[in-house]
Amino acid sequence: MLTPFAFRVISRIRCLNRSRAFGIRKVAAHVGLTPKTVWLTSQRYQQGGLERALYERARPGKAALLDGPQRQRLVALVCSPPPPGRARWTVRLLAEEAVKRKLVPRVGRETVRVLLESHDLKPWREKNVVRGRAG
Repeated sequence: MLTPFAFRVISRIRCLNRSRAFGIRKVAAHVGLTPKTVWLTSQRYQQGGLERALYERARPGKAALLDGPQRQRLVALVCSPPPPGRARWTVRLLAEEAVKRKLVPRVGRETVRVLLESHDLKPWREKNVVRGRAG
């Protein structure tokens, strides 16, 4: 199965191969793209060559909210016992506690969820974190 990236590149190749012989609308109908996509691909080819036409430029994306030490502190918080009165950590509780304990200036529950997922941590399960026994 093709990845979306590979599918886009192949569609653009097919588009460029036919755009010289036929009009933009005929190429778009034959290849299965919109006329605007065919036109933009041909413009990128004329301005920057084949490489520019087939591949997109790198996008900057949004900067990470947490740096390395902040992520480590959050993971350490997950591995610690939950606050009194709680049986286990929840994602919301982790986000609130991290800000309350000043581990991070601000953090959302989705950021915490993604961090936990990347470390394969599930603190809401009973058998997730191995803790040493006291005494």
